[in-house]
Amino acid sequence: MAGNEMTVASAGTVGTAAAATAPAPAALAQHYARPLTIVTTLFFMWGFLTSLNDILVPHLKAIFELSYAKAALIQFSFFSAYFIFSIPWSRVVNAIGYQKTMVTGLFTMAVGTVLFVPAAHYASFPLFLGALLVLAAGITGLQVAANPYVVVLGPPETGSSRLNLTQAFNSLGTTIAPKIGGLLILAAAPLAASELDALSPAALRAYRIDQAGSVRLPYILITVVLVLLAILIGKSKLPKIPTATKTGADDAGQDSIWKHPNLILGALGIFAYVGAEVSIGSFLVNYFGQPEIAGFSAKVAAGYVSFYWGGAMVGRFLGAWLLRHVKPGRLLAINAVLAGALVGISMASSGHFAMWTILAVGLMNSIMFPTIFSLGVAELGPLTGSGSGLMNMAIVGGAVLPLITGVLADHIGIQSAFFVPVICYAYIIYFAVSGSRTRNQRVAARS
Repeated sequence: MAGNEMTVASAGTVGTAAAATAPAPAALAQHYARPLTIVTTLFFMWGFLTSLNDILVPHLKAIFELSYAKAALIQFSFFSAYFIFSIPWSRVVNAIGYQKTMVTGLFTMAVGTVLFVPAAHYASFPLFLGALLVLAAGITGLQVAANPYVVVLGPPETGSSRLNLTQAFNSLGTTIAPKIGGLLILAAAPLAASELDALSPAALRAYRIDQAGSVRLPYILITVVLVLLAILIGKSKLPKIPTATKTGADDAGQDSIWKHPNLILGALGIFAYVGAEVSIGSFLVNYFGQPEIAGFSAKVAAGYVSFYWGGAMVGRFLGAWLLRHVKPGRLLAINAVLAGALVGISMASSGHFAMWTILAVGLMNSIMFPTIFSLGVAELGPLTGSGSGLMNMAIVGGAVLPLITGVLADHIGIQSAFFVPVICYAYIIYFAVSGSRTRNQRVAARS
């Protein structure tokens, strides 16, 4: 496997180095098509597992009689891994290369999915949270390695479009997962709170173990897939893409990531975007179960969650083309305005109209992550690697903001609590219009 890896001197100027050594466009497409296809399977896999959390939230909420705030700990445990492990994984990439990091990340994910078996056997909510943390730690490794790898796997001028395309397959995973998870995990209707109160402690324990057992088969199958995928990636001959080292101590000392406002504001944009997307997705099953919205059972509602993530998938395929013709900041602003408006309309309405307007937000979310990411790391030069690490850490918004939304939902209701995503989209509008300007653009505007 060592002979198949890329060597990594620094994540900093990979785009420049790749451009300098890139073959002709036709040869480039043929050379990179197969490895890009292989790496794209990783995007699908972590999208599938991330979206499966939207099924775990209502399932474990019902089993353990959790409040919205406590149920939000599921996403908190998962997304906090990005904050904890992004920097360590970036050091792993520099030490062993992108390819070995992907393999290590997949095996780490497999350990996390295996831990779901004892968590289900003992019907232990803390064990479920621990399994999610380990699983997400592995996914963080894939994110840190695969995202920049896709960007440099071809001409730098089409890196943003290429990342949008691979993110579309990530959304394919998020679209499929709720439907499959609903069929396998939410097959049995949970008992009502009054029925649970009537059970003896022993009967309640037996009920929880029986209900929790529905996660075993799906996660065992996922473990097998992850191991096979790790073997495939390990044995694949991925191209060696040369990277450049930093230009020197003097240049490094003169610059800093903290001197690039587009990066700092972009990291906050990633925090807001992921937080908004996950805050909505996490509570859709419960939202659609409200009598004033749709009154669906958990199993039926889970099927509709696929439309939320399916919209993101369609939007990313469209976005891969649109971003070649529309300025990224302008398209980001339009999507953020529409997303905030749709959430507001859903909050102010009821019935199936409220349901479909909140589901349509998924389409508007589509291009946000790759667009914010590319605008945030623009013009960083040799600091691109450090900037990317900061952007990945900001994904912790998916841990913090759903928890805040859950606490508010316990007090004012889930529909009213959706004002948290509205605030997030308002910030993204600001970033798209003004905050994304690079340091050089700000200097030019003042002169």
